[in-house]
Amino acid sequence: MTTAQEERTTEDLKQLAEQAGRDLEDASALEILQWAAKTFGKQFCVTSSMEDAVVAHLAARAMPGVDVVFLDTGYHFEETIGTRDAVEAVMDVNLITLTPVQSVAEQDAQYGPKLHDRDPDLCCKLRKVQPLEQGLKDYRAWATGLRRDDSPTRANTPVVGWDEKRQKVKISPIARWTQDDVDAYVTEHGVLTNPLLMDGYASVGCAPCTRRVLEGEDARAGRWAGRSKTECGLHG
Repeated sequence: MTTAQEERTTEDLKQLAEQAGRDLEDASALEILQWAAKTFGKQFCVTSSMEDAVVAHLAARAMPGVDVVFLDTGYHFEETIGTRDAVEAVMDVNLITLTPVQSVAEQDAQYGPKLHDRDPDLCCKLRKVQPLEQGLKDYRAWATGLRRDDSPTRANTPVVGWDEKRQKVKISPIARWTQDDVDAYVTEHGVLTNPLLMDGYASVGCAPCTRRVLEGEDARAGRWAGRSKTECGLHG
C-alpha cells in the first residue's frame, strides 16, 4: 500500500517546499519541525555537525526518535566526537554516523598526505559531500542548523526550501535565529554544546581546517583561514 508521502513527485515536493517556506517564515523553530515531522515522518532526518545539539534537541521534541545524521570525516576534534556520543546517550534520537568510502590513510595513499591543505574542496567532497549524498538517499527532507547571520552566503536561507542538487526538501528551522537566541535556548533547556565553543572556537569543523577566532572576527573566520573558501559544499 503506497502512502501520500511515497506518491509525491519531485515537482510536488518542490512546490511543497516553496509554499512551506512562505507559510512558515514567521513560525517558531519547533512549529517548523512539527510540520516536517507530520509531513514526512520517517522520511525526514536532521543533520548535525555537533557544534551544538540545538536542532537535534528541537527535532526530538517534535518527533521523538528522529534520525540525527552525523558525518564522521576522520578529522574531527575529540570534543566533537564526545559531543556526538553524549547526544546519543541523553537525547531521544536515533544517531546515525556516516563515514567516507576511504579512511584517512586510504585517501592519503591515493591523493597524498594532507589533501585538506592542498585541495580542501576535493577533501570536503570526498569526506563530507559524497557521504552525505549517499546517507540522505532514503529521505525526502532534511533539517540543518543554518542561520542567516552565520555568514553573507547564508543571509537568504529560507526556513523551508528546495535542495536542487539533492532533489530534497531542506529545512532550516533556526534560520532566523541570532547567536543570542541560540545561547538562550541552550541555557533554558540545558542543551549539549561542543566544549570547543568555550575555548575560542566560534564555528567547529574538521581539526586541520579550523582555528580559534580573534576578537572582532566573523564567527566563521576560523574555518579555512587564509583561503577564499567559506563553505564545505554541503550547502551550496
